[in-house]
Amino acid sequence: MIRGYISIGSNISKDKNIPASLIALRHLFGNLILSGIYESEPVGFSGDTFYNAVVGFDSDLDVKTVAKSLRQIEQDQGRTRDCKKFSARTLDLDLILFGNLIISDGRLQIPRDEIERYAFVLEPLAEIAGTLQHPVSLITYAELWDKFDKSNLKQHRINPAWLTEPPD
Repeated sequence: MIRGYISIGSNISKDKNIPASLIALRHLFGNLILSGIYESEPVGFSGDTFYNAVVGFDSDLDVKTVAKSLRQIEQDQGRTRDCKKFSARTLDLDLILFGNLIISDGRLQIPRDEIERYAFVLEPLAEIAGTLQHPVSLITYAELWDKFDKSNLKQHRINPAWLTEPPD
């Protein structure tokens, strides 16, 4: 079994798409380790705020099968791939870590560089995996979050109503 981490984001029907993604991920992987839910301003464009979270999971699937499964869950929630990188989206599921794997193979980049660039990925990751070390820098995620420039931080932890009723 390998422990992986997925960054989740949505700013279109987010109160429907985030819980639906958690149900689909739970069906695929079983128990999940769920960070808090964070509301954050969009990066790179103007639009509705995002809900973001990170989930940890254990799997014996290979990394490409996991990535393909995540793309299918996105599609099931209405995600299309014909939009710009920085745009509104129904659901974004990014495999950010998979064990200590380091891979750069087309669209599959692990660890994802977003971990160190965006607070909406790093803060929830540090919350649930703070003692783990980044496989390249060997710095813990808690240390990376402590050093992160928070001067323009535009996110905060929230408690959406659906969070009190865990997905099936």
